[in-house]
Amino acid sequence: MDARKMRRIRRAQILETASRHGVSEVRVFGSVVSGHAHADSDIDFLVKASDSTSPWFPVGLMLELEELLGRKVDVVTEDALHWYIREKVLAQAVPL
Repeated sequence: MDARKMRRIRRAQILETASRHGVSEVRVFGSVVSGHAHADSDIDFLVKASDSTSPWFPVGLMLELEELLGRKVDVVTEDALHWYIREKVLAQAVPL
């Protein structure tokens, strides 16, 4: 599933799920955005978490998104990005 298809088909469901976990902004990066994703590729989400995240954040969000999308997902906040990949991820990330 590429980024455009995901936005078209699942955007509302992804954003609603993220909101329940205290996430206010969702962006996608990685192979889904670059066009190098395969059927078994994971989906990388860059999120902005509020002060009211769920007690299970980010694992609960990851599990719900995996169930919704039928694929493995990774969820990371800007603060958690390693300095080595930070600029690349921020430049590549596209809003859902």
